[in-house]
Amino acid sequence: MLNLIERRKEIVRLTEANERVDVEALAKQFAVSAVTIRNDLNALSAKGLVVRSRGGAIASTRLTRELSLQEKYRKNLSVKRQLGQTVADLIDDEARSLFLDSGTTTEEVALCLLGRTNLTVTTNGLNIATALAGSDGVEVRITGGALRKKSRSFYGRQAEESLRYMHFDTLILGADGVDMRVGVTTHFEQEASLNRMMCQAARQVILVADSSKFGRRNSHVICRLSEIDMLVTDNALPSEIQRTVKSQGVRLHVVGRTT
Repeated sequence: MLNLIERRKEIVRLTEANERVDVEALAKQFAVSAVTIRNDLNALSAKGLVVRSRGGAIASTRLTRELSLQEKYRKNLSVKRQLGQTVADLIDDEARSLFLDSGTTTEEVALCLLGRTNLTVTTNGLNIATALAGSDGVEVRITGGALRKKSRSFYGRQAEESLRYMHFDTLILGADGVDMRVGVTTHFEQEASLNRMMCQAARQVILVADSSKFGRRNSHVICRLSEIDMLVTDNALPSEIQRTVKSQGVRLHVVGRTT
């Protein structure tokens, strides 16, 4: 029987060779419990050697580096502004409660909501709350919790507890990466956990992500693509990916791109 280090090394090799591994299959192969394999996968995911997914893990060969908030602001800014305006236009006047995920693209949505009235916006993003603070017609609520300075986002038990008994008309969700097989991903485990709770608390989930986010995998999975109601992206997204998105039952809204 392989020791812990040997087993985990072999799990990484199998994941890279097959692109995906399953907990139950690995437990049977290595003659250990499913709990042991889950612990292995969680430890490997924390090191960035695999990407944890529901029931198993996938290869991490396409993992991307996390950018600082300042770097994200500069990346595809004009496109993000188009996406922000489009998402804001899609939010009809009947919507009274929104959750805006942290991020720079979602901040552009917030800026386009400044003129709205009778709207309550809850957010885990310090930058989102700051952007909306000057709007008399928008009530702003934050989840609270620990502040992750790199992304200006709140996370942790307090943030999760604040969502436990809440419901929203619409969640505007951002992403660090979107992979057709894995789904919507992010770099930070506790942020992914909070994102999953957001999805469960919302009647409608709108994912807003520019085309550069597609084909990227990050360490932690938020949800599968089929769990999203609508995707708002730009027209640089390849047509084959657009077809795949639609095949998952997701409404696709593509906006023009000038850069």
